[in-house]
Amino acid sequence: MGLTSHTALGLAVLLAVVLFFGTVLLWPRLANRSWRSVTGRVGLLLGTQVAIFAAVGLAANQAFGFYATWADLFGQEQGQGVVSDHDVAARGGPVQVRSSQDMAVSGGTRPSVGGQLQKVDLVGRVSHIAAPAYVYLPPEYFQPRYAHRTFPASVVLTGYPGTARALVKGLHYPQTAQALAKAGRMPPMILVMLRPTVAPPRDTECVDVPGGPQTETFFAKDLPDEVAAHYRVGRKPGGWGIVGDSTGGYCALKVAMHHPDVYGAGAGLSAYYKAPLDPTTGDLFHGSVPLRNRADLMWSLDHLPPPATSLLVTSSKHGESNYKDTLRFIDKVKSPTRVSSIVLDSGGHNFNTWRREIPATLEWLGRRIGDK
Repeated sequence: MGLTSHTALGLAVLLAVVLFFGTVLLWPRLANRSWRSVTGRVGLLLGTQVAIFAAVGLAANQAFGFYATWADLFGQEQGQGVVSDHDVAARGGPVQVRSSQDMAVSGGTRPSVGGQLQKVDLVGRVSHIAAPAYVYLPPEYFQPRYAHRTFPASVVLTGYPGTARALVKGLHYPQTAQALAKAGRMPPMILVMLRPTVAPPRDTECVDVPGGPQTETFFAKDLPDEVAAHYRVGRKPGGWGIVGDSTGGYCALKVAMHHPDVYGAGAGLSAYYKAPLDPTTGDLFHGSVPLRNRADLMWSLDHLPPPATSLLVTSSKHGESNYKDTLRFIDKVKSPTRVSSIVLDSGGHNFNTWRREIPATLEWLGRRIGDK
């Protein structure tokens, strides 16, 4: 019974309801001062509160996609995030399609009408990182008249810890992209959706960690190369986009700024601008000041040549802690870098806020990379 299953949530809710009414019914019988009655009252109250907490927690996890499995929740997820297999070809190729499903959208569920969602494993030839992802292929990808056409592509990242499935179920990236393209508001686009946590449970902040996971290399080199080798993706310089929220937003901005030859556009939804150092990250820089500075986007804008890429940052005047930093970031950008923003009057650091920003963000990405 998985952490994100409806069965687990239903049982938690049922247990909370049973314990609540059990407490109401049994309380009069436990009203005296004997140790058994006191113990019974404490047990009922504690059990009810734990059950309610579990039900609310499971519901929140399903809505926001914080953790994918029980092992992930309890910090036991070791995964196979970093591999040392150099013979990629012998393992079936750098992109291994595990399953596919049609998109249930208005107008039909055939790939040529609604597009297709593929669950894949990506294996990096340079970084030797393996990561699961979802690839959204638009309806045009399957239509005969587009059989020899390449498509713009964007990487879509979750926050930390996040689940790639939440980008589909919670944030509705494929559904939004399909609707916008159908309405002519953006070009058909391939989306590669995954979490930035490619070496779970460690939060590498998309950094090439000395002696550790080469996460930036994976996103800047391996992922675009391997996806382009498997799908009909445009190969022009700066032809990729990258977008993410929270940690994924920081990663998107940083990767676009550091690798404008690959990413012509990067969008950070509720992003921060400097990699944190905490128990989830460990020592990312091993005492290297140059590496630490390079991962600081404000420092990069002040001290490095401005990259020829486009950046989009989002915040809210009320409810987001990054509002002032976002304004500072915008002020520091110099040509040839282009910067755009979405600033809401109010909105928290959550899915509801990002769902309000995603349509405009996808349209913006379409304009920046759609002609490459």
